[in-house]
Amino acid sequence: MSLPEPLRRRLGSFSRTVFTDSQRTGPRDPGDGADNEVVSSLPLQMSLYFNVYFFPFWWLSIVVMLHLKYPDLSDYYKFILVTIMILTSLIEVIRLYLGYMGNLQEKVPELAGFWLLTLLLQLPTILFLLFNEGLKIQPLERAVNSIFAVFLTFQVIAASLTLKRMVNKLATHFRLNEFDQLEEQPIPGFYGLGKEKGAISMAGGDRWARDHTLRA
Repeated sequence: MSLPEPLRRRLGSFSRTVFTDSQRTGPRDPGDGADNEVVSSLPLQMSLYFNVYFFPFWWLSIVVMLHLKYPDLSDYYKFILVTIMILTSLIEVIRLYLGYMGNLQEKVPELAGFWLLTLLLQLPTILFLLFNEGLKIQPLERAVNSIFAVFLTFQVIAASLTLKRMVNKLATHFRLNEFDQLEEQPIPGFYGLGKEKGAISMAGGDRWARDHTLRA
């Protein structure tokens, strides 16, 4: 299972625009091979691993607390909380899948999708659940939402750094491939120009020799 190709292209283009380091033009030293460089983030992967086990506990805690305080909530907040629970559950499954795929397999579009879902959807939603007192927040809710917010904040930072390394690796690899192609395929006309100059020089030398013979 992978992202649709049009979405992958858009996410790849977004990543190159946002995370490309314009000051880096190639490997730092001749022995620094772009192909052998591992850019996956171990801290990010550890965070995702613990997040996978924490999410069911978070979901169960929120559902139990919602059931207990549901009669005391206004109709407005009842609708908001139920909608948030459904959307957050679906987004979290997709988000964790993209995070695993993007980080372990070093796929820029998947990791960019993970980063965007975390920054634009999950983190604002959890902060809303954490700080909106109109939801009649219970101590257990505050505790699990605080832990979830720490996970998300760390993952946003770690994923952005990992994306930057991945994009720079791809850019370096692309430049090296272009350089290799230039070495294998010389500029057309360069050697032809040298041959033309050599032919002109030889023709001039022959004409000078004939004139010198006639004068003699």
